[in-house]
Amino acid sequence: MTRYALTLEFDGTPFQGLQRQKHGPSVQRSVEQAINAVTGEEVTLHSAGRTDSGVHALAMRCHVDIARDFAPSRLMEAINAKVRPDPVAVTACEIKPGEWHARFSCIRRSYQYRIRNRRAPLTIDLGRAWHIRPELDHTAMHRAAQALVGRHDFTTFRSANCQSDSAIKTLDRLDVRREGDWIFIETEARSFLHHQVRSMVGCLALVGMGRWTEAQVAHALAAADRQELGLNAPPHGLYFVAADYPEEHDQERN
Repeated sequence: MTRYALTLEFDGTPFQGLQRQKHGPSVQRSVEQAINAVTGEEVTLHSAGRTDSGVHALAMRCHVDIARDFAPSRLMEAINAKVRPDPVAVTACEIKPGEWHARFSCIRRSYQYRIRNRRAPLTIDLGRAWHIRPELDHTAMHRAAQALVGRHDFTTFRSANCQSDSAIKTLDRLDVRREGDWIFIETEARSFLHHQVRSMVGCLALVGMGRWTEAQVAHALAAADRQELGLNAPPHGLYFVAADYPEEHDQERN
């Protein structure tokens, strides 16, 4: 068996999420079917993260074990040919040692949330950003976000269906910046709870609209109570950006 690491880019709009679903299409099943068409093998795709229905990815890291030997470049091209017309692309493929695992070897995951802050309706970005018409105070949003950075009990920002053993997570970064009428919210952590990013973004948006004070974000966090959540942002503005691994950091340092 050879372990191949794949980097996936996908538009989450037509999928029920990344993980294989009993009812409805998923990114995982789409890629697994493409690999089966190429290799004749039944395979399981393992991913660095799970994304909900409508969530997108710029560089989701995954791995799959295949008995036949392929040059990584040829395997990438073959999967891309077979996965059509689903909006999924393998943008990189490499061979990894057997102990490397897309999920368990990952030391950091990064997400970006995109808000289009303008009066005019969305056209090109419809389904790929959260459209908010009232002017947002991104500076206040960024200040409020800093209360969430660090090690905390994120129960307030956790889905009722979250399967994580603990709500305690360490958030390494949560930044809010504006570029024209775009607002980008960028965050990094070793791992996230189900709906954590969307829940944090929703509350920060309330601050930006003047409906919450900056202090209310810290209060909601301290409450450790889902009932204190102000708003859950829609999934279509969320993008999985990157997954980081120890050996790749070592290579960058060298």
